[in-house]
Amino acid sequence: MICFDKEKNVFLLHTPTSTYVIRLYNGKYLLHGGWFHRLSAWSDVCVMPLADRAYCPVPADEHDKADFSLDAQQCEYPVAMRSDFRQPAFEAIGADGTLAADLYYCGHRIFKGKKQLEGLPATYIEADEDADTLEIDLKDPHTGLFVTLSYTVWNKFDAICRHTVFHCGGEALTLRKAMSASLDFPHSRYRLLQLSGAHARERHVILRDLVPGIQGVESRRCMSSHQENPFIALLGAGATETSGEVYGFNLVYSGNFTAQVEVDQWSMSRLQMGINPYNFDWRLEAGESFCTPEIVMVRSEAGLGSMSRTYHDLYRRHLCRGKWRDADRPIVINNWEATYFSFSAQKLFALADTAAKEGVELFVLDDGWFGKRDDDRSSLGDWVVDRNKLPNGLEEIANGIHQRGMKFGLWFEPEMISPDSELYRAHPDWALHVEGRDAVLSRHQFVLNMGRKEVVDYLAEKLSAILSAVKIDYIKWDFNRSPSDMHLGDSHRFYLGLYRLMEILTERFPDVLFESCSGGGGRFDAGMLYYMPQTWTSDNTDALSRIAIQLGTSLAYPASAMSCHVSAVPNHQVGRITSLASRCRVAMAGTFGYELDLNKLSPLELEEIRDQIIWYKSIRHTVQFGDLYRLETPWTSPAAAEFSRFAAWEHVSKDKSHAVVSIVWSYSEANPENAVVRLQGLEEDARYTFTSMQSAVMREAQKQANAALPASQQTIVPDGTCATGAELMYAGLRILGKPQYGGSVHFMLNKVV
Repeated sequence: MICFDKEKNVFLLHTPTSTYVIRLYNGKYLLHGGWFHRLSAWSDVCVMPLADRAYCPVPADEHDKADFSLDAQQCEYPVAMRSDFRQPAFEAIGADGTLAADLYYCGHRIFKGKKQLEGLPATYIEADEDADTLEIDLKDPHTGLFVTLSYTVWNKFDAICRHTVFHCGGEALTLRKAMSASLDFPHSRYRLLQLSGAHARERHVILRDLVPGIQGVESRRCMSSHQENPFIALLGAGATETSGEVYGFNLVYSGNFTAQVEVDQWSMSRLQMGINPYNFDWRLEAGESFCTPEIVMVRSEAGLGSMSRTYHDLYRRHLCRGKWRDADRPIVINNWEATYFSFSAQKLFALADTAAKEGVELFVLDDGWFGKRDDDRSSLGDWVVDRNKLPNGLEEIANGIHQRGMKFGLWFEPEMISPDSELYRAHPDWALHVEGRDAVLSRHQFVLNMGRKEVVDYLAEKLSAILSAVKIDYIKWDFNRSPSDMHLGDSHRFYLGLYRLMEILTERFPDVLFESCSGGGGRFDAGMLYYMPQTWTSDNTDALSRIAIQLGTSLAYPASAMSCHVSAVPNHQVGRITSLASRCRVAMAGTFGYELDLNKLSPLELEEIRDQIIWYKSIRHTVQFGDLYRLETPWTSPAAAEFSRFAAWEHVSKDKSHAVVSIVWSYSEANPENAVVRLQGLEEDARYTFTSMQSAVMREAQKQANAALPASQQTIVPDGTCATGAELMYAGLRILGKPQYGGSVHFMLNKVV
């Protein structure tokens, strides 16, 4: 609900539990009033006081007061060069060559529903009752620049979505900075949470106190990146997973971004997020407009867990789209780590036969099926089947997979072009390049200029031809290098073109399940989820490495979006050996599958995989669409003795009738301290029975040893044990035994009816 109090000149934006306040001062200056627990009324007693601050300039119309300066106020969308010395929300170079701008209030609109952003991914409504929107118009009387601030308030989620539109109403100008949102907090007693890492080590949680100056994260790689993610959060004093005030900010965008917090001389904090100003200049002629990407802001009074569940529910219902939005995702076998580039139809069918026997539902043919693709040095852009490798074409493979009762998936890397390709020989100018300079290679490939209409049109028709000729159920869409060699503004044009291509293909082929990938998790962002409801989480499939990656990813993104596979050991990325059970249990935290050669496994291991698949099918809907609770994380309490010794998480069905609990040890200690895991999200008075995940290995161990299970396979309590939700949540489970390196337990709770 959104209200405007004409008497007090204040906008009140109400979510179910919070109120966001925007003040109109002196009829023209737009100020921020705060974001609080939901309020029933507002009075000016709560506003930032006026004060004559030293070295703070006063606007011309306030000279006689000397106590109002934009530099000392909480501003809603701060401008440059006009008395506020902190970071402006935008910079526009006008005809006079300066960045000076004045933005004065000139009107607003409140309406039910939400408009869709033209050419950009964004959250959407299914009915006008889902949300209310406020648009506030600001104008610079000197240049004729109009700026519209848009706020959509969700009526069932504690979330507000913001974006900004610039309209050139007079002389031409150049935008060189255009933030989606700016938000001023009255103090800096927060910790900044960011998701940082590297290729194969993505989205690790980093926490640090705010300090004076500018701190934040960014990407300059023309992708949201492995190194940083377009998500940050501010944690109030003492905030934890389950308690305290938390503010989350997530940009629905896949390109260069910045997210930063500036702490000023009075310890006020200014948070801004949007397109990175790096290499960004956008010319606006008279009558032209520019729209920023959307930022999704979530406020929680119950810690990080509540914030995450708000993001998960909002994204599953109002960001992901199409047939697969609400559908259980199929269990996958991907041939990549089984065959790499070296395969034939016979080799693929041998893998498929075993996979089908074990219960796998989707077979994915990865890289190497097109052009002359025997390594990564050629053929990108030539999306024609390699008849030397597959003489009967994709039709034979697709038909053979379908005859075995599985769906068929295919790998593409549409945005790339190899120097050794027919496409490059025909259109070398289609590769991103700077005239007169040698082009930069990475992974032996260039990047197509997606900002060119003819490139997007070519790809749309080329990919459509394949998808029309062969029955393909799934596409893995990869992006294996960071673009470079760009002119000013090319990065944003690149994504406008890419989003147009994805819109064309997802509209033409609504039954296809699209999965995003970028060298693993280099483009795991909300922008991609709008077109592709799941993303390959990381190229690192080591179970213990994946714990921090997947838990970090879960801060903003739902389990249904995280693609997680079991791979071979020693692990191809880190060389570690972990049990098949632990690899499976970690991979079951998202959409599940396998990435190894099943035909190299023993009969006992294949029997265990069959058991794993049966088990996952019984829990998959709860995992993919239930509520996630992070029970123990690598960042929970760095000072605690149990820090990083084990991690635990829980998925609870929406009706609270089922729960799935996973506990995985990263290492074991001699004579360890007692550890307690308290579950969450259950009905206090309900009774739940335990069912542990059984496997062939466990049954064989029981048979041969005629004794207790190996420590690494121990369950916490015997199957069939019954306990109340209150016991499990407040008293908690005592973890017994001494798990071996990489040990794990995994069990399901079912409410007794």
